[in-house]
Amino acid sequence: MSLIQLREKELSARALYELTERVAQITRSTGAATRLLVNDRADLASAAGADGVHLATRSLQPSIVRRTFGDNFLIGVSTHSLAEARAARDDGADFATFGPVFETPSKAVYGVPVGLDVLAAAVRALAPFPLVALGGVTLANACQVFAAGAHGIAAIRLFADARDLREAVREVASIASKA
Repeated sequence: MSLIQLREKELSARALYELTERVAQITRSTGAATRLLVNDRADLASAAGADGVHLATRSLQPSIVRRTFGDNFLIGVSTHSLAEARAARDDGADFATFGPVFETPSKAVYGVPVGLDVLAAAVRALAPFPLVALGGVTLANACQVFAAGAHGIAAIRLFADARDLREAVREVASIASKA
């Protein structure tokens, strides 16, 4: 399954709702192959027909979102340590992003990258709870991330810089299938 996350933090509620509604129509046409999450706005995600929400460090707790939107609403949580990932799991999240694994400008505020060893240890400690590696993941290092046990990767630059987005997604899927 592929996830698309709308991270439009600067849009008005109305504009984000309208965008989510349009993207949800597209992702629904894939069956269950692609699911849509909205960054931090469970209310708009639900109202516009998205599949769920991705919560930031300072968002509502997953248990509150779960209680409000139900068991079929997908909940992801951004985490930067084993303790945060464990808390997300224990509070009802469906998965957590974990990192930054490698150096990346967008995650510099979270400090030194955790690295592959910490990622692997967190995956083992929380299994079978899915951890998605985040931060500095490229096509060149994705195989290491999957070898460390990550259930997937989250990336901005990898997909934003791709000349051919469809080919980049295929390459990541190929790497994941070989891990």
